[in-house]
Amino acid sequence: MTKAIPEKIKKIYDTLKKSGFDVYFVGGCVRDILMGLPVKDWDLTTSATPKQILKLFEDGYYNNQFGTVGIPVKNLGIVEITTFRTEHGYSDRRRPDKVSWGKTIEEDLSRRDFTLNAVAMKVAGREVEFIDPFEGKSDIKKNIIRTVGNPKERFKEDALRLMRGVRLAAQLGFDIDEATGKEIKEDSALIKHISAERIRDELLKILSSPDPTKGIMLLKESGLLEFILPELLEGVGVSQARPGRHHTTDVFTHNIMSLKHCPSKDPIVRFAALLHDVGKPKVAGKDKEGLVTFYNHEVSGANIAYEICQRLKFSKKETTKIVTLIRWHMFSVNENLSDAAVRRFIRRIGVENVGDMMDLRIGDRLGGGTQTAESWRLKKFKERVAGELAPKPFALNDLKIDGNDVMKVLNLKPGPRVGEILQKLFEEVDEDLSKNNRNYLLNRIRELQ
Repeated sequence: MTKAIPEKIKKIYDTLKKSGFDVYFVGGCVRDILMGLPVKDWDLTTSATPKQILKLFEDGYYNNQFGTVGIPVKNLGIVEITTFRTEHGYSDRRRPDKVSWGKTIEEDLSRRDFTLNAVAMKVAGREVEFIDPFEGKSDIKKNIIRTVGNPKERFKEDALRLMRGVRLAAQLGFDIDEATGKEIKEDSALIKHISAERIRDELLKILSSPDPTKGIMLLKESGLLEFILPELLEGVGVSQARPGRHHTTDVFTHNIMSLKHCPSKDPIVRFAALLHDVGKPKVAGKDKEGLVTFYNHEVSGANIAYEICQRLKFSKKETTKIVTLIRWHMFSVNENLSDAAVRRFIRRIGVENVGDMMDLRIGDRLGGGTQTAESWRLKKFKERVAGELAPKPFALNDLKIDGNDVMKVLNLKPGPRVGEILQKLFEEVDEDLSKNNRNYLLNRIRELQ
């Protein structure tokens, strides 16, 4: 097991140990080692205080009240070293009101969230010793998420643990212990005490997991989804069934299945897939035959998605991507579309979003019960889009004339009229690229005066 520890990390461990301090690997890195997974983050806990740690590592830094010193390690990120500690009071349901330095590793492990994260590892040469007072190793073997001690206390201390338990289950493919799951449901309303940023980060980790669908369904079953994405739940029981159409489930189930089948690994694209039909309940209606309709649901959905992104503090870039994918996900793949229409599609959604939009469409198709990921029309459309993208999409700047030509020919000063003429010419050339000829365009400028 010691082979999994990089030399640079082992050196930090040995420095603390040789200086006379107790030191252990702890948390996710121990869990990953036990599971045979690559370690992403290395965390240590020690009897040394932050001041004593900083004396040993000149590039270390300490700017928090929780006893954690960060040590930058090239190519391995930040190694966090935390002093043994005990915690008291959680009036904000997130952070302890008081932190005291602890004396033993057992004392430190008792404050941690779940048993699989409460296993410490001591290293001596090639030998390792595990300190496991809460049977975390056994729970890892059983694929179980279980709180350290009484779950009624753990979640009231830090309500973010409610989502973290779900996230770990989705990431690791584990099940949540019955008592732990029951308490998550009973305490679900406590998630309201957690900042939007923290909720967003955990949600994105769930969406990045190997089984995001499991994570979202656990959020629903636990009652957490009601406080995180209540708009998604409005689709429960809203039928989409129409004769001759592949949709047979309600809107909520379709959104979930679209997430499941979306081939993208990007959590932002997956989030768009999850929300792509979130506007349907708002616009649900009936036609003359009494069959369900969802006219303009993509517009309604884009507006709802924007509100969700604002509430959860997504970045402007992330919000724009999510809203764009949802707003235009009903794009036509009719084989009779003109080349200009294909180019307009590319400009509308943005070159950078073309591949993601195709992934969302595949998720939408498979999530609706269709057996094939791509229809022949979608395959043909993708080929045409690829053809338009091959050099680069035609844009206004590609015209063989510019604003200076317009002003010179018509003796105009800079102003809106110049832009109007350029846009008119662009639309004409976009319909027939052979017209992008300087002499032709100069003559057209005279005709448009």
